[in-house]
Amino acid sequence: MTILLSACLALAIRAQAAAKPDDVDALFAAYNHATVPGASVIVIRDGKVLYRHSYGLADVESHVAATTATNYRLASVTKQFTAMAILILAERKRLSLDDDLTKFFPDYPAYGKQITVRHLLTHTSGLRAYEDLIPDGRTAQVKDLDVLDLLKRTSGTYFAPGSEWRYSNTGYSHLALIVEKASGMRFAAFLKKDIFDPLHMSGTVAFEDGISTVRNRAYGYTERGSGFERTDQSVTSAVLGDGGIYSSVDDLYRWDQALYTTRLVRAETMQAAFTPAVLSGGTKTTYGFGWEIGEHRGLKTVRHGGSTVGFRTHIMRIPEKRFTVIVLVNRNNAKPEEIADRIADLYLR
Repeated sequence: MTILLSACLALAIRAQAAAKPDDVDALFAAYNHATVPGASVIVIRDGKVLYRHSYGLADVESHVAATTATNYRLASVTKQFTAMAILILAERKRLSLDDDLTKFFPDYPAYGKQITVRHLLTHTSGLRAYEDLIPDGRTAQVKDLDVLDLLKRTSGTYFAPGSEWRYSNTGYSHLALIVEKASGMRFAAFLKKDIFDPLHMSGTVAFEDGISTVRNRAYGYTERGSGFERTDQSVTSAVLGDGGIYSSVDDLYRWDQALYTTRLVRAETMQAAFTPAVLSGGTKTTYGFGWEIGEHRGLKTVRHGGSTVGFRTHIMRIPEKRFTVIVLVNRNNAKPEEIADRIADLYLR
């Protein structure tokens, strides 16, 4: 009887495990067609890939299928890499998180003296949103240096630095330029040399038109009526620090696993990145250095989403379970954060 019960239990466990890929696939039913923009997903636990799959098309016009090596524009998931570049340079004593903007940009408006690198990392700088400063009718793409020029024309911030939290693409664009100042390298080149290459993220790139290329590239789309229109670039798509990286779920597996190690920075530095910032009045935020800090079903999460024209992305990590879900989508009408949560429920129930 004991042997029979054990055998039945083993079969039940195997049946449950076998059902999970089907359950995941069901969440991607809208992408699992041969004529529509697609998605890629990876589920990781204890360093093992539990599930990895792609759906639909990376390039609708050329009928190129998405694969797990397809590189999607990460949008704001880029910010964790920008933050890591800053932390690497801080450990090398090339900068301090308490350095202010005028150290790197001497001609910055006077209010920059009150804004530190730490404020930029944690979205507590109060800097004006560069998107709102772009002149009407501009068609040429804005780059990080253009963002800096736009901010130099402003006279103040939304609030006293450190006193409030407001999500800031401007701050992360500035951080990319600070990486360049502190390292003496182009931001994209620093990322490649000090993060992507050491982690063997061979397909990942901070894309610069005319300088680099994106291999296995997914193009972005927006649903229009009964079809999809390519909407791959906007006027802000060339800004690197806040959202310019392309990567795949295969490469992001390597990134996720490296975050459990000291390959890039010390453990205490990594822990600081996953610790919510505290405002000057004592209120704790829900943001560290390039990571949103929260909970899912009582478990601490470190995660981040990305949203830009034609792309939606999300990485959800539950460190105490060594569990991660990454979802990359090349269309506007997608909610990868909700999909990641539902996948987590399937595997952690």
